[in-house]
Amino acid sequence: MMKITITCRKCSPRESFKERVHTKLAKVERFFGEDAEAQVTVTVEKSAQIVELTVMKDGMIFRAEEAAQNMNDALDSCVNSLIRQIRKNKTRLEKKLHRSGFDQFVGDEPITEEFDFEIVRTKTISMKPQDVEEAILQMNMLNHQFYMFLNSSTEKFNVVYIRKDGGYGVIEPESV
Repeated sequence: MMKITITCRKCSPRESFKERVHTKLAKVERFFGEDAEAQVTVTVEKSAQIVELTVMKDGMIFRAEEAAQNMNDALDSCVNSLIRQIRKNKTRLEKKLHRSGFDQFVGDEPITEEFDFEIVRTKTISMKPQDVEEAILQMNMLNHQFYMFLNSSTEKFNVVYIRKDGGYGVIEPESV
């Protein structure tokens, strides 16, 4: 059975919600298999309840985030969004995860699948070691949403980015 972790911020979900999570994720477990891990995070804000769903399998990460008036609706939207992502990239995912049975999972519904990723620009940048604060400052000065840099303390490439909530995030590499 898929490992499922439910985290709640500013709320305590009912047992019925936890059961609903397991039921809904059983739909996608057929695709990912039992060794996948799912992280469900529920956050209650003033006007909405937000559900973030992250599924990890063989180094691939699938993520969806939805907001609604109640967490059940947000969960349903999240799972549907994840299924749309899988349908849209069906062929590539079959090759990457070496799995057949996608036809059973995605059904006979007509899908618009992307065939090629069109690279419209390639950029070369020089990298000098920076700390995180300097990278954020540089990103803000360039008016970008993200900025890749060589972290002076870890000597690894990192990415800083602006989060939807106005804060900043850092992406650090981890060997799998």
